[in-house]
Amino acid sequence: MSTPRTQQVCLSDTPYYHCVSRCVRRAFLCGEDPINGASYEHRRGWVENRLLFLSSVFSIDICAYAVMSNHLHVVLHVDAEKAKSWSTLEVLKRWHQLHKGTLFTQQYVKGETLPDYAVTLAEVSAKTYRERLMDISWFMKELNEPIARRANFEDGCTGHFWEGRFKSQALLDEAALMACMAYVDLNPLRANMTKTPEDSEFTSIKKRVTSAKGKHQPKALSPFVGNPKKDMPNGLPFKLTDYLELVDLTGRIIRNDKRGAIDASLLPILQRLNISSDNWLCIATEFEKRTGSVVGQEQSIDHYCDSHHRHRKPNKKCTKLLA
Repeated sequence: MSTPRTQQVCLSDTPYYHCVSRCVRRAFLCGEDPINGASYEHRRGWVENRLLFLSSVFSIDICAYAVMSNHLHVVLHVDAEKAKSWSTLEVLKRWHQLHKGTLFTQQYVKGETLPDYAVTLAEVSAKTYRERLMDISWFMKELNEPIARRANFEDGCTGHFWEGRFKSQALLDEAALMACMAYVDLNPLRANMTKTPEDSEFTSIKKRVTSAKGKHQPKALSPFVGNPKKDMPNGLPFKLTDYLELVDLTGRIIRNDKRGAIDASLLPILQRLNISSDNWLCIATEFEKRTGSVVGQEQSIDHYCDSHHRHRKPNKKCTKLLA
């Protein structure tokens, strides 16, 4: 039996989640269909553009993403405090970028004079919209449904385009977050779609490398803000240069099939998290295969089990790989 989404996503456990959506039909999300020769490569742009647009509307940051031939990976960070700081007007303006809202919310945004009961109804609607704008299920819905309608129209058919339920994994700590991000960024390379991470089209790693050449970080993605310290700004708790070096080195090992030829554990980012080279290569290349709905080091898993009153610890093998 599937675990209810409300139990899979709990912000008191972690604000970081890895989500995967897969197609259900033989027709591809992207790429070229080997049977009829039709190319769907342009749909990768649809997905990327929609994904980056949603990051400007929702209080959900994109840490990593990769648009593959028949599925999509995205690592998300829910910024609940940011959503709570929005005014009613800000919430309504954001929601109206996605949907029309109600007559009263439209009038509220336009600054029209409204009776007290109408203002109350607009504020009640804003409360609902605020919750949705920091909800991963709503984020994935707003990502997948427009793509499905557009693809069905192009294919001249109806019915499901995506699996009815996207997969989500809670990333409990920095080790799980870093391993998952690297796994996502290296997806095209493992699938032999590209020779280097920086050449991987429609991925976060390409966007980060391109921006890094201009000595800045992409605004649409969650920024790297350095190693944890006091008064930490919002962003990923790693140095950008350390992460890019880690992904580049891991990618070269994968591409050249020279596991262990370079000691990846000497990299600063792995030294800080105390992850060995062999363990890193295993978890970074087989993340989905080796993990379940909850991912983290042993201490994080113990805390998760205690807070949820679970006696059976999940992903025991995974905790060893993250150490």
